[in-house]
Amino acid sequence: MIDQLIALDQEAFLAINQGLSNVFFDWLMPILRNPFTWAPLYLFIVIFCIKNYKKTGVLIVLFILITFGIADQLSSSVIKKSVKRVRPCNDIEFKEEINLRVRCSGGYSFTSSHATNHFAMAMVMIMIFYKRWKHILWLGLLWAALVSIAQVYVGVHYPLDIIAGALLGSLIGCVTGLAFRFISPNLTPVTHTS
Repeated sequence: MIDQLIALDQEAFLAINQGLSNVFFDWLMPILRNPFTWAPLYLFIVIFCIKNYKKTGVLIVLFILITFGIADQLSSSVIKKSVKRVRPCNDIEFKEEINLRVRCSGGYSFTSSHATNHFAMAMVMIMIFYKRWKHILWLGLLWAALVSIAQVYVGVHYPLDIIAGALLGSLIGCVTGLAFRFISPNLTPVTHTS
């Protein structure tokens, strides 16, 4: 059963890594997975929250940071070190079949920390802002999914690493989002008086 799952995972990996291969994705996917690409978005979120929600905005930013911290530590320090799955780009029997488009890290593969972290942050923001801004649902999930799929395309993660990371991150984001809702049940922007 495990061997069949691994074989299916490798087939799915090749379908993305090789099957979707084109010049545009070769340019785009390394950019999507780069944390510096998203720095302006992170800065916007911080400024938006604090400007519109004042003290509650600081709490929102704190919850996003806590969510990220929990997700990253659980994925990187607990699960990866327990499972010890070799990355596709480091797998001696498999790495010759892949198109590696970025530097291959020496760390382990399962779960993808990119997927865990981005789905966790997306989900906590969905939980916080959904009642006021419905578009956050598809925007947040699309953002996290694009970053995650890019990890497979560039050759550093298997699809199963991404799926597990997405599920783990979503769970963490839901829990911290519910905690935020408990602490601040009526999220409304601070009105500016002239």
